[in-house]
This record gives sequence, C-alpha cells and structure tokens, in this order.
Amino acid sequence: MVERYGRECMKNIWSMQAKYSSWLEVEKAVVKGWNKLGLIGDEDCEKICKNAKFDVERINTIEAVTKHDLIAFTTSVAESLGEESRFVHYGITSSDCIDTALALQMRDSLKIILEDIKALTEVIKKRAFEHKDTLMVGRSHGIHGEPITFGLVLAIWYDEMNRHLEALNSTMQVISIGSISGAMGNMAHTPMELEELVCADLGLKPAPISNQIIQRDRHARLMSDLALLASSCEKIAVAIRHYQRTEVYEAEEFFSVGQKGSSAMPHKRNPVLSENITGLCRMIRSFALPAMENVALWHERDISHSSVERFILPDGFITTDFMLYRLKEVIEKLVVYPENMMKNLNLTGGLVFSQRILLELPKKGISREDSYKIVQRNAMKVWDDLACGKSVFNQKGESLYLQYLLQDNELLEALGEQAIKECFDYAYYTKNTDKIFQRVFGHQ
Repeated sequence: MVERYGRECMKNIWSMQAKYSSWLEVEKAVVKGWNKLGLIGDEDCEKICKNAKFDVERINTIEAVTKHDLIAFTTSVAESLGEESRFVHYGITSSDCIDTALALQMRDSLKIILEDIKALTEVIKKRAFEHKDTLMVGRSHGIHGEPITFGLVLAIWYDEMNRHLEALNSTMQVISIGSISGAMGNMAHTPMELEELVCADLGLKPAPISNQIIQRDRHARLMSDLALLASSCEKIAVAIRHYQRTEVYEAEEFFSVGQKGSSAMPHKRNPVLSENITGLCRMIRSFALPAMENVALWHERDISHSSVERFILPDGFITTDFMLYRLKEVIEKLVVYPENMMKNLNLTGGLVFSQRILLELPKKGISREDSYKIVQRNAMKVWDDLACGKSVFNQKGESLYLQYLLQDNELLEALGEQAIKECFDYAYYTKNTDKIFQRVFGHQ
C-alpha cells in the first residue's frame, strides 16, 4: 500500500478525513514555502506546521453557513491556531489547494492500481506457463478456426496488461502536478519560487502554466486509461464466461464447498465473478466521458467539473481497485479442463486442418482459387454430417474430414495419401509457441 496511508485500503484515500488531510498537507507546504522565502517567520511556521488541525464535523457546520467548503476548512484550521493563523492560505486561491491536494490523492490511488496490475500480470504469467502446451481450438466469430494453446491466450492477456501498466506509469507523470499560481494563474501574489518549493515538498512537479486550475485534460487522460484497462479486463472476463458455458466447459471459476449457484436449480455453477467484473468494467468506462467533458470549462475556471470529480475519481479508483483484485482471484483459481479442450478441438473431425492442406496445393502448381474449391467442398460435407448428428470419426478413430479428402481423386493425385495424412498434425501449430513466449515474457 501507499506510504502516506500505511496499510489502509483505497477507499480511505477518498474519505472526507483524507481529503481534508491532503488539503492541510498542501496548506502546510505553502506555509513552509513562504517561510523559506522570508514572508513567514520561523516561529509562526513551526506553530502552524505543528498545531494546525481540522475537524470534519466542524467544517460541515461552518459550510452550512458559508456554502464554501474551502473557507469552512480554513476557518476550522484557524480555530486550532493563534495569531499565526493569518498566514494559512496566504496569497493562494481555493483551487491551488484543492487541485494540488487532488493530485496527491490521484497519485497515491494510482500507485495502488499499478500494484494491482502488477499482481494480476504475475498471476496471468504463472498460468500462461502452466498451460503453454495445453492444446485448444482457436475461434473466429465463435466458430472453430485452428489449434492454439491456452497458454497463448493467457500470454495475450499478459501482454495487454503490460501495455496498460506502461500507459498508467506515463499518466502518473501527467497527473502528479501541483499549482500554486493564484486566482487567475498569473502568479501576481505567489512567486514562481513558492510554487516550486511547495511542489518539491509534496513530491509533485509544478504545472508549466495554469489559469485558476490544473487543466482537466490530465484528469481525462487518467480516466480514459482506466477505461481502457477496464475494457481489457472485461475481455478476459467475457472469455472466461464463454469457457464456462456447458456446451464448451473448457474452464470455470472455482466453486467452493457450500457455494450455491441457483435458488431453484441445485446443479448450477455460474460464472458470477466474471459477470460481476463485466458489470464493474462498464461502470469504470462510464466515468471517462464526463472526465473528457470536464476539459472545456468557462474561461479561467468554473466549478462544473467539481461535482463530476466528486463522483468519478473516488468511484473510478475504488471500483478499479476492487475489480482488479477480483479478476486476479478468478484467474489464480481458474479451473482448467485440458481434456475438454482437446475434445472440443476434435469436435469438427479435423476441419481445423483445412488451411494446412490449402497451403500445400499451390506448391504443386494448383491455383489458389482451385485449391480453395478442393479443400472447401470436402469441408462442407463434414458440416452437413455434423448438422445431421453424424459422428465425425469412424470406428477406427479416423477423422471424417480426412476420409473425405482421401476419397477426392483430384486432391489425392496432387498431394498423395501420405502428404495429406501428414497435414493432420497438431505439433505443426505449436512449433513456435516457445518463441512467442520468449517475445512476450523474455528468456525465463
């Protein structure tokens, strides 16, 4: 967890207590900055930094009258101090405090998200190597395509999560920005040196330029990145939901002792966690659009963005944190059925080898168009047999598709029986799996 919050969870970063603590942290940094610039004496600076505090209930009481949360906050802080309170919030405007404090909250929250993603990628990586050679059918449009391995599916998930990790690490720099530039951002009352001192104290970088606020394209980029992350996580969840379908049953969520799937049907084992993840990802994506709409504010500042951010930032971070943890648990405990994967791979009686045969024919001088016709006309016979419920293997266990191909005189004349049979080899499709893994994971 983040150092500033010890072992506390994400939601505590966005509590009212934490929000005002961040505000106070900024106000104290401003006081220390003025002290270094000679405006505030050492004694007053020490008193403020040591004694300044606030009370949430007191802030609420004051705000009921002032209708201004920052003024209510500074009034509560002033009540904890003596004459030195006159230097609290000196020369700065509300957004200087609020936006800079918000950067602290976003930064600390994003640190947790980054750790969540790292934990998820490690789990995916472990399962990928576990199933590097586990054969299954690849699907296009939901229809059987060619043989792959489940490890390759997991490797794609890993690679995609790493891209989100890189993007969010970059976005961390974009959002870790403070601004102490005054009411219109012209630094008339706050010298540039003050902003630099404050930001250095808080571990932020000064915004190169601001008006009364830190520009909201930064926040929109953050929420867009979280939305993209959610889209990838939903892709994984949807895949798991498909694998758990009764007709497929290649993998399923772990079903614990005593767990129930249905109030009416005792046999049910449902992919409820993956479905929950799908729904959470929809919510996370929904926060991206209002974040983008927050970019266009009136002139130097209005507060139309404020109410939006009170929703999308806490809810976006908390939901993403929970969703990532849940997805990690699902993948970590995912029950995989290699036998069913092989059963499904053989479901179409060898149709998955059609392209292999297709690619052999042009080598023998046959046009691609004619090659396609030869391979397809035999494949269509298998589809017709499947539609009638006919077995796709004979009593000897030979592929129905292979039988049809061997009965095709034109094909037999072009390739010969042995060459046709050699095309029905699963190892052909996994020969580069190790090399692909090296590209994705490096040398292990």
